[in-house]
Amino acid sequence: MKNNQTLQPEKILYTGKTYTTGGREGISKSSDGHLQIKLSTPGGTEPGTNPEQLFAAGWSACFIGALGIAARKRKIRLSSETAVNAEVDLCINNDAYFLQARLAVSLPGIEDEIARTLVEEAHQTCPYSKATRGNIHVEIDII
Repeated sequence: MKNNQTLQPEKILYTGKTYTTGGREGISKSSDGHLQIKLSTPGGTEPGTNPEQLFAAGWSACFIGALGIAARKRKIRLSSETAVNAEVDLCINNDAYFLQARLAVSLPGIEDEIARTLVEEAHQTCPYSKATRGNIHVEIDII
């Protein structure tokens, strides 16, 4: 199997495009106009969201999609209450910034062993999980 970084796309399914000014205290908007947000620093009092929150939201949404694919392969229907609580930490060590993350996955009505299998498969196929694998510390729990 090829390293994820050397894979060439057979087909590009979608390209998300944003334009951001002002960094962590700026504004970001998507090329289609559906996203337009005020950015703020983590833990700040100013209105807005921060990149860590955006990353957590994107990863959790994508992870639920990957869970759905894994479930459909097994002819399992996921509850509409399926959820992922994602926490992305901005950390520092010796002036080096880095991220770490925790995903808490809720699969109501799914037996523990099957839930574990679905979560493991989703973590292998979710593009966000692939992008972070080996790059940041990630913990995944089933709640």
